[in-house]
Amino acid sequence: MGADQNTNWRLAAASVLEWWQDAGVDMLVGDDPFDWLGGEEPVALASSPPAQPRGAPLDPPVTATLPATLEELLAWRIGTAAPEAGWGVPLVTASGPTTADLMILIDCPERDSTDSLLGGMAGRLFDRMLAAIGRSRDDVHLASVCAARPAAGRMPRDLEQRLGEIARHHVALAGPKRLLVMGDAASRAILAANVMEARGRLHALNHRVSQTTEVVASFHPRMLLERPALKADAWRDLQLLKRGLE
Repeated sequence: MGADQNTNWRLAAASVLEWWQDAGVDMLVGDDPFDWLGGEEPVALASSPPAQPRGAPLDPPVTATLPATLEELLAWRIGTAAPEAGWGVPLVTASGPTTADLMILIDCPERDSTDSLLGGMAGRLFDRMLAAIGRSRDDVHLASVCAARPAAGRMPRDLEQRLGEIARHHVALAGPKRLLVMGDAASRAILAANVMEARGRLHALNHRVSQTTEVVASFHPRMLLERPALKADAWRDLQLLKRGLE
């Protein structure tokens, strides 16, 4: 009939199967009817906990009890039980009087300071900022969210919640009249907001019965060294901090 009627059905079948595979068909279709538009039956896992109803409160995470006094907390922060104890770098304690009316919270020690907070160039700028409002390190309580400097120089995300809880407990035990948080890490720990979102107004931090600390957010001296144009805003923050402390 003018055409080769000898067909290799094995090769033809293989070609068809290859075409369907390239088209994305990866399963067989049986003769029994099947509801392709229906959802899959849920599979119950014996080890899965029962689901909570929508809107039900979640169980709070189990948190280790923190020291009950400020003196115990300061010792604990540089001991073997501190969250940063395994970092292999020196732990730096808070400084200044524990009864000061003004407390200042930063993120962590400086790279070039292993025995005190805010050393080096950032520390010298910090001292000038304090002097501009008639204060010094001798009459403020200076603390950090991290007792050691992280390897990357920024707050570890996996410890941020725990270190923030410790910082808030520190403020509650110290009970200052005003708190200056300097930098995003310190601002997030206390106010749950970055400096640019929190600065420019007083925030009320209620931490004891009938006792409130007013919080001011501003830039870390390290940031002011990198971006001197922010010093005008930092000066306004210091003026806000000073009002009411005289």
